[in-house]
Amino acid sequence: MKKGFPCDSSAKMPALRCLAYPVVLWLLVLVKLPSGCTTKSKANAAARAAYSAGQLQATERILQSRNSVTIFGPVRNPLVPWTQDLTLAKALVASNYYGKSNPREIVIVRSGQPMAVDPKQLLAGEDVPLEAGDVVHVR
Repeated sequence: MKKGFPCDSSAKMPALRCLAYPVVLWLLVLVKLPSGCTTKSKANAAARAAYSAGQLQATERILQSRNSVTIFGPVRNPLVPWTQDLTLAKALVASNYYGKSNPREIVIVRSGQPMAVDPKQLLAGEDVPLEAGDVVHVR
C-alpha cells in the first residue's frame, strides 16, 4: 500500500478502522449522489420549459425579421432595422460590410423570389429600395 494511506501498516490503525474508511467514503458519495439526480416529472417539466422558451425565441425572431432586413455575408450586423427609405447601399453600410474587396454577387430574396443585383451598377449609383423582410446575400 502507498505510504500515508489510512490502512497503511505504518499508520498502526486497527483493522476495524481500516475497514470503516472505505465505507465512510462510499457513504459520502451516496449522500452527494441524490442531489444531482432528478425525477422524471422534473425532467419533463424542464424539457417543456426549454421547448416553450425556444418557441418564444423563434416567434420573436420572426416578428423582428418582418420589421428588418437580414444580410448574409461578410457583415458585422446582419439584422438591419427596416425604414421606408432603406436602400441596398444604406443597408450594406448599416450592416458594416467588411469584405476585403467589393462584392462579386448580390442577391435579394423577396417573398421567396431571388433577384440578382449587379454590384457594379450599385457602386455606380443605381441603388435598389428594400422592403421589410428582405434577405440580402452578399458574396
